[in-house]
Amino acid sequence: MAVDELVDLKFRLADGSDIGPSKYNSCATVTSLKEKIIAQWPKDKENGPRSINDIKLINAGKILENNKTLGESRVPISEVPGGVITMHVVVRPPLPDKNSGNNQHLRFFGKTFKSYHSNMHPLNGHLGEKGSCNL
Repeated sequence: MAVDELVDLKFRLADGSDIGPSKYNSCATVTSLKEKIIAQWPKDKENGPRSINDIKLINAGKILENNKTLGESRVPISEVPGGVITMHVVVRPPLPDKNSGNNQHLRFFGKTFKSYHSNMHPLNGHLGEKGSCNL
């Protein structure tokens, strides 16, 4: 990717909607892209990102690193000459309330899953004290 080359990007959200497309400089960092995503996040969507640490950007199956530029991230623009590159946005769900007990609800691609934590030993399935090994 040439220095100062412009790249057309759009950001695909978990519900299938997009932010963009917009043109970005190949020297733009992943951090700056995440800041743009936060600024342009649709106001009507719940559980939007609060900081850049809440966002993972995925392109061609790779999670992009905050300190890298688009050029360093090897965004494959040659595969889509004159086209728009779609990056997937994954938002970390809000942390559960500490007072809510052991149940957690996980959101992944618009679906909610419930997970339970217990003190069962992971190897033998027996109840035991934390840190004990009842094999």
